[in-house]
Amino acid sequence: MDDSRRPPLIVVMGVTGSGKSTVGAALAERLGVPFADADDFHSPANVAKMSAGIPLDDTDRLPWLRSVGAWLAEHAATGAVTGCSALKRRYRDLLREAAPEVSFLHLDGDVDMIRKRVAGRSGHFMPESLVASQFAALEPLGPDERGIALDLSLTVDAVVDAYLARTAS
Repeated sequence: MDDSRRPPLIVVMGVTGSGKSTVGAALAERLGVPFADADDFHSPANVAKMSAGIPLDDTDRLPWLRSVGAWLAEHAATGAVTGCSALKRRYRDLLREAAPEVSFLHLDGDVDMIRKRVAGRSGHFMPESLVASQFAALEPLGPDERGIALDLSLTVDAVVDAYLARTAS
């Protein structure tokens, strides 16, 4: 199959509370491909650490990122979307090692909006106290990385529409 006609493999990235899961699921539905929330790939130890307000370090993230990358690689031929923070370039590099055709949708926004979102949600292990560490770790997409950044304050449908319009070939 010609690569330009292959279903897309997309990582919706951004800090906690940016809408990765919501936008990712909507994008996957629109494209007719599977969606996976990268939070589901975290080990119980990682979840416990974050629940306690302790940021993960690179050692904690490595097995998690490898699991997410393996899932992406399994879906390379059929397309898929995952919501994964992918905050640093080296994390995205690990995902690209597993699935070289992956592209990124960075949900970009303001720290105050994110704090309000995180404070207002219930049932998630990531506390508001870790928002600052997420922004400190964030390395926006480089000009040589396949992907785009969109404003997370847009509605979900507007983000999906904008992404599809900007990536249509």
